[in-house]
Amino acid sequence: MRTATRLRTPSRTRLGLALAGVTVALLTGACSMQDAVCGGGEYPVLAVGSAGSACVPDGEEPPEGYARYPEGKVPEHVDDKWYTYWNTRTVDENGRTIEIPGEN
Repeated sequence: MRTATRLRTPSRTRLGLALAGVTVALLTGACSMQDAVCGGGEYPVLAVGSAGSACVPDGEEPPEGYARYPEGKVPEHVDDKWYTYWNTRTVDENGRTIEIPGEN
């Protein structure tokens, strides 16, 4: 009578799978290590005509003197593409993007 033999996974395969798992964890966790511009349940707004920004609770309108960022140009993390872009720009009272006065 023949006995069933259990197949053993080679040690190198186990090591490779472990390394792949660690790599995936590090790569997907890297995004969460960046500082978010606003906390959960908030969205960022920028000061009209001057430097500055703030965070407003979801569902509320921006306070007087602030406006929503233009669609598609909203910073999400500190030092991301749009965060850097808005360091030298803002919007005027008509919603047009302008250089921040005195930041030339």
